[in-house]
Amino acid sequence: MDPARTAAVVLVGGQGSRLRPLTLTTPKPMLPTAGVPFLAHLLSRIAAAGIRRVVLGTAYRAEVFEAFLGDQATGGLEGLELECRPEPEPLGTGGGIRFAADALEPGYDEVVVFNGDILSGVDVRAVVAEHRAAGADATLHLVRVPDPTAFGCVPTDDDGRVLAFLEKTLTPPTDQVNAGCYVFRRDVLDAIPSGRPVSVERETFPGLLESGRRLQAHVESSYWLDLGTPASFVRGSADLVQGAAPTAALPGPVGTALLLAGAKVAPSASLTDGTTVGADVQIGDGSRVSGSVLMDGARIGDGAVIERSVIGPGASIGDDTVVRDAVVGDGASIGASCELLAGLRVWPGLVVPDGGLRFSGGA
Repeated sequence: MDPARTAAVVLVGGQGSRLRPLTLTTPKPMLPTAGVPFLAHLLSRIAAAGIRRVVLGTAYRAEVFEAFLGDQATGGLEGLELECRPEPEPLGTGGGIRFAADALEPGYDEVVVFNGDILSGVDVRAVVAEHRAAGADATLHLVRVPDPTAFGCVPTDDDGRVLAFLEKTLTPPTDQVNAGCYVFRRDVLDAIPSGRPVSVERETFPGLLESGRRLQAHVESSYWLDLGTPASFVRGSADLVQGAAPTAALPGPVGTALLLAGAKVAPSASLTDGTTVGADVQIGDGSRVSGSVLMDGARIGDGAVIERSVIGPGASIGDDTVVRDAVVGDGASIGASCELLAGLRVWPGLVVPDGGLRFSGGA
């Protein structure tokens, strides 16, 4: 990869509504994921590919990203030239790509675009190499999924040329779906209309096909996960902790659990399945935490069970409470002997008394 020729744009402007209440105060790419903001994992992969110039296309809570970049003087990303470009108004995926790329200097003749909420093991160098070898105007990273009915699909010919972009259908002709990583020739990217909303999926790519331009597909079976829901967020964090997903930003060794500075875990407590225990978290006697994210300052009482859940910063969980497949927002207080199950979400600051929320009749 020639860093003087290839730059990157990362789209991080979304509101992350599917992850509320976690994203009420923190943009989705900045949520602590395996101990650091998810964006740090993505940037580590970009740096490992040999790209140095990166523009972040921001919108929602853009100031959080600015603060993050200001903290990176010794944060392991020193080799990257990072810049935030806040959108003045929502511009969609295509419009956002064009607006962010306008900050790049003229010398960059190809731009790699990343969605800021995708955890991926894609070989970025291989995508760029295929783009160049095919002489493509744009190249898309595609992944094969077991159930393509949940996605728009992208059929290709035997040479990897993209044939169409299809909306969700019950009878998809292929299991290949758009994985949210693209390579554009700079002149093609600069032709995206500026100053108005543009969808890269519904307008830019179909328009290129209609005009006879070459759209190439790079199909891989590498790790890929959209972190847009609480279930996928905790899964992605656990996969990073356990080494199933690639990163150079994990703040500790790969293992069954990751503990940050100041975390205090009772000797009789158990941590399994890629759990992250944030800074200054306290976990009481006999508690069991599995595949979960406990954010900084959380408090877990004695005998609690936390499975595949997110406990927000400063939140507290009482003795003998069960939290399974649930989200507890910032600073919420859950009393003893409660049950939070099956996708329940507790908003920040809410106080639930002892036994005040249950899914069964037990004491």
